[in-house]
Order: sequence, then structure tokens, then C-alpha cells
Amino acid sequence: MLNFVISRIASFRHAFHGWWYVLRTQRNAWIHALATTLVVIVGLWLGLPLRDWAILVLVIALVWSAEFLNTAIEAVVDLASPAHHPLAKVGKDVGAAAVLIAAGAAVLVGLLILGPPLLEKILP
Repeated sequence: MLNFVISRIASFRHAFHGWWYVLRTQRNAWIHALATTLVVIVGLWLGLPLRDWAILVLVIALVWSAEFLNTAIEAVVDLASPAHHPLAKVGKDVGAAAVLIAAGAAVLVGLLILGPPLLEKILP
């Protein structure tokens, strides 16, 4: 049982190292962090219902997960193909496209959820 607990702690430590790596090395992660912070602040200010929060949390997690997976793909491609290779470019471009799709969906969901109550609060 003790080994299980120790291995779980190590797993969390590895995950947080990965998280810190993304924040340290990926400029777009800072854009995601800013967008996440703004959405949370606006959502709190608007007093969103729990169902809206659940959807926002899911799309925020989707964007962050896509960014983390894209960073992992880039690292593995760089390791496997240090020289420029057309397939390495495809792998990196497809990973970036996944982040773009997730971010686009998050923007649309954010507008659908935050837009109406925000307009109502700003333009009474």
C-alpha cells in the first residue's frame, strides 16, 4: 500500500513538472492562462449558474489538454527527427491545428454562455 501511495505522489510530481514545462516554454500557454483567468473573473461577476460553469470548465480543460498534447507531440517529434523532415512538420502542424480547433470552440462556447448575461448587465 505504501508503494502505491509513493508511486501516486511521484505521478503527480511528474504531471506538475509537465505543467510547469508548458508554462515556461509555450507562449500560447500564457494566452490560454489569460483567457482562463478573464473567463473565470467574468463568470464570477455574472454569477453564472452551475450548469454554465460545468460547460466552461470542460472547454477550458479541452483547450489546456490540447495545448499540453501539442507540446508533447512537438517534443517527441524534435527528439525523433532533429533534422527538418516533411512528416515532422505534418505532426507539428496537426497538433497545432488541434489547439486551434479547441480554442475556437472555447471562444464560441464562451460567447454563447457569457455573451447574453454580459450584454444584459452592461446594457440594462
